[in-house]
Amino acid sequence: MLVRPALLPSWPPSPEELFGREGPLVLEIGFGDGRFTAELAKAHPDWLILGAEVSAASVHRALRRLRREGIGNVRLYLGEGPFALRNLVPDRGLRRVIVNFPDPWPKKRHQERRLLQESFFRRLSRKLAEGGDLLLTTDHEAYFRFALEEAGRTGLFRVAVAPPPEAHLRTKYALKWKEAGRAFFHAVFTKVAEDETPWPPLRRYEMAHALLEGSLPEALSLEKTPVPVAGGVAVFLEVVRGERGFYVLTHVEEEDLTQDLLLEVRPSARGVYAGVGRFGSPLITEGVKEAVRALVARLASMGLRVVQDHT
Repeated sequence: MLVRPALLPSWPPSPEELFGREGPLVLEIGFGDGRFTAELAKAHPDWLILGAEVSAASVHRALRRLRREGIGNVRLYLGEGPFALRNLVPDRGLRRVIVNFPDPWPKKRHQERRLLQESFFRRLSRKLAEGGDLLLTTDHEAYFRFALEEAGRTGLFRVAVAPPPEAHLRTKYALKWKEAGRAFFHAVFTKVAEDETPWPPLRRYEMAHALLEGSLPEALSLEKTPVPVAGGVAVFLEVVRGERGFYVLTHVEEEDLTQDLLLEVRPSARGVYAGVGRFGSPLITEGVKEAVRALVARLASMGLRVVQDHT
């Protein structure tokens, strides 16, 4: 099953809502083609496994594998692992997190993109149950040492370095690196304390639009200048004139969430509608609302008057 956050009734959902039953909840970040995920699910049929992966092609391959093998205790999410951790996992609800061969971002200027940083470990501590753990396996020694230092800086985890379990060496990348003769590094980070800073789920809204009085403009020009939004940025990438009005391809980046969505400017029964289009069922977040506000402000500068504002 593929998890669609926009369709979930609540954040974070309970295991019952996601899986149809209760059980130990395990999060795998970066499951690749799903071969390890499938093996884990079959070895622990009582576990409820939530997988997060940023590659759509990998999610498709993993989903086909799970269906082919008749595995029912796995749910897949297409997106960033921290987003899944924050919004799809209850506080103290996780038994384990598994991170196999994460992107090491080896260049110094890219290290801020690494997953296993101090801020991640602090937030993870709020999601792990008492005694819960994170298992890391990697072939990149520098990243491995980096993760150990970042976790140690929090004082919230007991760290044990050990040879990787054999099952963790049967992933796609492990098999590739094993043939290349690379060494592997493995550590278990066990929660011993909890960070005090709350980490509430991302706030969602039902709507983001406005109704304006006036005529639909003949042309709509939007600068590609970034629009600051809460925790990120929005950019109007392209404006296209269609039969019903204008479609604005918009890129919105927020903490742990990146969306490309369509905004619309079109006539309606009650005036000119400016807001989020239905295409793709985007999440209506504060960043999306701020992008709509910028669009509405541009229309107001062209002489339209806002009569209803749901931004």
